[in-house]
Amino acid sequence: MATEAEQVPRLGAPPAKRRTEGRLLMNQSRVAPWLWVAPLAGWVVLAASLVVRHPLFALLDGAALIACVLAAVHHAEVVAHRVGEPFGTLLLALAVTVIEVALIVSLMLTGGAATVALARDTVFAAIMIILNGMVGVCLLLGATRHGEQSFGLYGVNATLAALAAITVITLVLPNATTTASGPSYSTSQLAFVAVVSLALYGVFVLVQTVSHRDYFLPQRGSVLTETENAPRPRIGATAFSAVLLIVCLGAVILLAKAIAPVIEAGVDSVQAPKAVVGVIVAAIVLLPESLAALTAARANRLQTSLNLALGSAMASIGLTIPTVAAVSIATGWTLVLGLDPSSTILLALSLLVAALSLGTGRTTVLQGAVHLVIFGVYLFTTVVP
Repeated sequence: MATEAEQVPRLGAPPAKRRTEGRLLMNQSRVAPWLWVAPLAGWVVLAASLVVRHPLFALLDGAALIACVLAAVHHAEVVAHRVGEPFGTLLLALAVTVIEVALIVSLMLTGGAATVALARDTVFAAIMIILNGMVGVCLLLGATRHGEQSFGLYGVNATLAALAAITVITLVLPNATTTASGPSYSTSQLAFVAVVSLALYGVFVLVQTVSHRDYFLPQRGSVLTETENAPRPRIGATAFSAVLLIVCLGAVILLAKAIAPVIEAGVDSVQAPKAVVGVIVAAIVLLPESLAALTAARANRLQTSLNLALGSAMASIGLTIPTVAAVSIATGWTLVLGLDPSSTILLALSLLVAALSLGTGRTTVLQGAVHLVIFGVYLFTTVVP
């Protein structure tokens, strides 16, 4: 049950602060119409596309998908603000990963054995987008605005260590095993790696939320925004957002399945490499979280920004790989996980640069520029291998 301090502005606060808190409480009690219209429209468009077959519905499905993703992330943020940090960033990462897994599994079930490398391409794209694109833009724009930014070193280093281990095990080691031919694990190896990935992610969540939670909290003296200073949302508003979050995620899963053939057909029509599909999928699901991380960095809250980015990378591998492994084992398809040599080099370079640039607890424009250069090279070599 919400306490009195959560229900009304604090009486002991200065008048200006009481007015601010009162205004924020009123805003929290109001739900913007688009936040419930978006999932409703998504379900309507989905039902209509199943009845009427027309190319126009491909565009409507795409627009409804993006709207539902944005609404889902907003509702996840409301619930996250209620439970507090670092549970907030963890919840947002989990919501985005559910969307990513839904897209990948939908494309795999639709495309059949031809999509055996889709999970690898999408997970690798998510890692490159996060480590280089998302982190690079946050460091660059944050440092441009504030000169130099700082964050808690212990939490970031621990996350990078876990991320490096789980990434190499899932995306690099398959190229060196000999039980199965090609860049793939055997069934027993795949099952073992899926369990290891899930276990490592579980330990990461335990450290982040229980045993060493303070490693992932903003440093003392850091700037807090008006939203962070606001009282937590009421239980009723939180429950409403939780229900709408489930509705949004359900719409996203089914819309992803409907739009899957359009994405693959579009890539094939321009004769682009299949890996581009993975980039598109990763970009769609990471866009809302990228905007949230960028907003935090611009507000001089780099700790929250890095929690969002690195936590998403951990969730992307730790939850996606076990899920697609289960699909692969159930369907009998061979799952291609091993990266090609050029991708392996870029992955190693990204992990090395991330360890160096985030290894001092302070960042400048230079670190952001380096990450963005690597991201640009990744995009170019994906289109022009």
